[in-house]
Order: sequence, then structure tokens, then C-alpha cells
Amino acid sequence: MLFNKEKNKKNLGFDDTWFVIIGVLFISFTIDYIFNNSFGKNPFYTALVSWSISLFFTICNWMFMRTILIWLRKRLPGIDETVKRILFLFLFMVSSIVLIDFIGNMIFNQLHGAAYNPIDRSRLLIPILLISTMLQAIYEAIYHHEKLKLAIRKEEQSKQMIIQSQLDAFKNQAKPHFLFNTLNTLRDIIDTSPKEQASEFVDKISIVYRYILESGNENLCPLAEELAFCESYIHIQKERFGDNLNVNMDVPANYHNKMIIPMGVQVLLENAIKHNVISNAKPLDIHITVENDFIIVTNKLQTKTSSLPSTKLGLKNITKRYALLSDTLPIIENNGETFKVGLPLLNPSNETQL
Repeated sequence: MLFNKEKNKKNLGFDDTWFVIIGVLFISFTIDYIFNNSFGKNPFYTALVSWSISLFFTICNWMFMRTILIWLRKRLPGIDETVKRILFLFLFMVSSIVLIDFIGNMIFNQLHGAAYNPIDRSRLLIPILLISTMLQAIYEAIYHHEKLKLAIRKEEQSKQMIIQSQLDAFKNQAKPHFLFNTLNTLRDIIDTSPKEQASEFVDKISIVYRYILESGNENLCPLAEELAFCESYIHIQKERFGDNLNVNMDVPANYHNKMIIPMGVQVLLENAIKHNVISNAKPLDIHITVENDFIIVTNKLQTKTSSLPSTKLGLKNITKRYALLSDTLPIIENNGETFKVGLPLLNPSNETQL
């Protein structure tokens, strides 16, 4: 595992192969020089044997602590878990140094008997602890540096995705067919309905555009805000399609504080309306529910024979945006009869993790 560059970068933030090799040699020579000065007092072969004992203990301590460090990072990976991780690491470090020292001395006593003359371990314990602490500090500093670079890179990518999503949303709502249909619907309302209904329709249009503008700087928004926006969007589409479009929204109130990417649910509604036949003979039913911390949008497939060109604000874009925010990605299922998409509902803390 020491020479696996990809795993080293994933677990430690950098490939530490040469850091380990050079560090082990340097520390083993330093410890031997300070406490034995083997190469200054003894013949070369005797000094080499004495130094090899120091090398053995250094390798054991380093590799054991490195293994524990990787184990802790897998279980406590977050920056907010750093203090907890360091405390556990220090406890493991003290215990391992004492344990490795005890076992190592037993082994060498068995091999060399009276000829084995160990260094006074009580004098050695504090320097080894200090050196080990410095090494772990270096590992943590590099780990934090890499995490910070990754967070900055994700933040920039997320901002680009949000801007692209906002632009695509504007393009989609400003396309001639959408404006034409909306204005036609408004004209029909003015001609056949009370003035209040026309005013409400205009208000819903303004809510749609205002939400697109205001959500342009956010990675995530509360689910309640997204659903309120979707209700305005549904109102506009219902005026156009009437009872041929049915949207059943069943989202318990306890999920309203969960976080979701802005315009995520609206895109799913828009895609369903855009790509499926909606008529008296084939009314379109769309269901919005929650399952296992996913908001689910489901519709029966009644695909148009000639689909409109795809907008770039689609499932691929949504998946990329979630990938920058969470390890949980959207679920997409198409069984030939129904089309189902689940968007993860995140906790408010996810908003600040970039």
C-alpha cells in the first residue's frame, strides 16, 4: 500500500512514499546518533547492527501510526472532526510506542540474549513522542491544505454550475414557444375570466422569474422555498393545460427544512411536461412524494412522437451539481411505463461544506 500512489493520495491527501523512506532513514540515524553514536564509537559492522535496531523501531512506529491515521481519516474524514481525530491519534500513538517498544525488546532479547543492550527506554520515550507528534502534524497540515484546495475547486465549479443553470433557466423561460404560450394563456384569461385571475397569473409569472434571479447565488435552498416556486410554475402550466395536467404534491411538513438544489424539482416538472403528450385523451399525472430522504418526481411515460430539442438544464446538470455538494447522487429510473427521478434531500449543514 505504501507504493500505491492513488490510494496514498486518496487516504492521506498526497503520495507520501518518499516522505516515508527519507523520514524513516533520517529519524533512525538521528535517534541512533543522539543515544548511541554507534558509527562514532564502534566498528562499521557493529554500528550497522546497532543502527538497524533503531531502524526497526522507527519503521514499526511510523507504519503503525500511518495505518491508524488512514483508519481514522476513513471514519472521521471531516474538517469539523479534526480535534476528535487528533485526540484519538495521540492516544493510539502513546499506546503503540510503548507496545512496540515492549514487544521489540522482547524479540531482540530472545535473538541476542545478554549481547543485546537496549537504549534506556525512559529517556527515549519523550523524544519519540515529540518526533511522532511532529510527523502527524505534518500529515495533518498537508491533509488540510489538500482539503482546502479541493473545497475551493468545488466552490468554483459549483458557482459555474449555478450560473450555467441560471442562464439555462432564463433561456428556457424566455424561449419563444414558452412566451408565446404564456401570453396566449394570459390573453385567454383576460378575455374570459375575471380580472383577479389575470392578476394572479401575472403574479405567478413574476414569482417564477424572481426565484430564478434570487437563487442564482445559492448552492442549496430549503425545500419549502423550492416547492413554493414549483406551485407558481404549476399554476402557469395548469392555466394552459387545464385538467389535462394533474400534479399531486404530497410532501410532509417535517421535510420542508431539508435542503435541495435550486430549481431541481422545477426542472423535473418541466421535462415531464415538455416530453410527454398532454391532452383530453391522455392527461398527464405527475406525483411529487418523499421516500428515504429523496424527493421523488414520477410521471407516466406518454412520450411525444416529435420531442422538442433538449435544454442543457437537465438531469446531467443536476447530477453534477449534487456531486459537488454530497456523496449522495440523484436516482433515475425508467421502466418503460413510468419515469422516476429522486433528488437527495440534504441537511442544512451541507450548505457550508464546500
